[in-house]
Amino acid sequence: MSLEKPRLLLIVEDDLALQKQIKWSLDRFESVTAHDRESALLQWRKSVPAVVTMDLGLPPDADSVSEGFRLLAQLLALDPYIKVIVLTGQNDQANALRAVAMGAYDFFAKPFEPELLNLTVERAFRLFELQAENRRLQSLDQPDVLSALMTRDPEMMRICRTIEKVASSQATIMLLGESGTGKEVLARGLHQASARRGEKFVAINCAAIPENLLESELFGYEKGAFTGAAKMTLGKIETANGGTLMLDEIGDLPFQLQAKLLRFLQERKIERVGGRQEIAVDVRIVCATHQDLNSLSKAGRFREDLYYRLAEIVINIPPLRARVGDAALLAHAFVRRFSQEQKRTTLSLNEEAIRSIENHSWPGNIRELENCIRRASIMTDGPQITSEDLGFKTPISDEIDQSLDLRLIRDAAEKRAVIAALGRVNGNMVKTADLLGVSRPTLYDLMHRLGLK
Repeated sequence: MSLEKPRLLLIVEDDLALQKQIKWSLDRFESVTAHDRESALLQWRKSVPAVVTMDLGLPPDADSVSEGFRLLAQLLALDPYIKVIVLTGQNDQANALRAVAMGAYDFFAKPFEPELLNLTVERAFRLFELQAENRRLQSLDQPDVLSALMTRDPEMMRICRTIEKVASSQATIMLLGESGTGKEVLARGLHQASARRGEKFVAINCAAIPENLLESELFGYEKGAFTGAAKMTLGKIETANGGTLMLDEIGDLPFQLQAKLLRFLQERKIERVGGRQEIAVDVRIVCATHQDLNSLSKAGRFREDLYYRLAEIVINIPPLRARVGDAALLAHAFVRRFSQEQKRTTLSLNEEAIRSIENHSWPGNIRELENCIRRASIMTDGPQITSEDLGFKTPISDEIDQSLDLRLIRDAAEKRAVIAALGRVNGNMVKTADLLGVSRPTLYDLMHRLGLK
């Protein structure tokens, strides 16, 4: 079984007949399509293609090139390494050269030769892959920017790769997930993977600061701006200048401050409270929330224009209960940490405790698990933490997979079993093979077939 990632191509063309022709001509690549700028940006956010072919004349004014150039600029801002191939009319060389000057990889005049377009797309993919490999090799000497995040769950691994991919762009990132899922860990990883890693990472919780103080915390204030303002004080935005600012629980930002934040995002300038001078600030914005901002905007509680400004790239973080094998993996790590803190180096989890951890729903996610292990490591009397120490009763049985496709059932069950076994024995390959009842070579073959590292 091939484990190579498919080459994903985005085709942007408003003429559906021509769109089908291009897709048919480039059938050697996996492709997604879009007919205008908005749908193209939506497809990019969903699949993050490496190569794009696009027409400059897009709705709502297909006779103009303004939408096409606007889309090109947005795609290059979101991913500077993306390869955009512009398709133009026969007598439109001036716009084609303008597109290349902006950063497009190449251009083709319509009607195009399928063989030449295939060759150009192939070369664009190859260049993208070579540049990606070059960046990977350059990063080998650098520490893992997501080393603080522990996971074996395939969806979380995909999120980690997305974080690494978008880190080099200047796009505003929105992290969505329940409380305790690790949003700040991912935000810090994003900062460390970016060119801003040498500057400050500043985080502010919009829900933890009283509404009457939040404006001065964000934007700073001048001396004498209000009673007690004895000196000029920088706000969090200005403090993060050159670096990254994380706005945690952005859904709780007061409505009147949303307009001021939107103005900053548009102008990249602030005014301190009590001040009149505009101050330019260069900062990367990462926001996080457990709320549905789209629903809040429809209900009139969150500005819709601010929502779209913040949601350039949206990353949904799954809860701990949805991450296969992560609960046991994290539990082992927390036991090691707390046993070292308490000078109890022999402390471990027994089999019943691990089963209880695997079957608990963890509504408080990683934060709840951490507190649970901390409490149990303090309260347990013996060398092993039991299910009773964790505060659980007998573990519940696993749910039955309702799928009827036997091949899918087998592959999914094998993958869950291998990941769960790795988590249960803390990654020990010998114990994992014993637990699964297979030899180590069989286990390695199985992990290779299932795409597990």
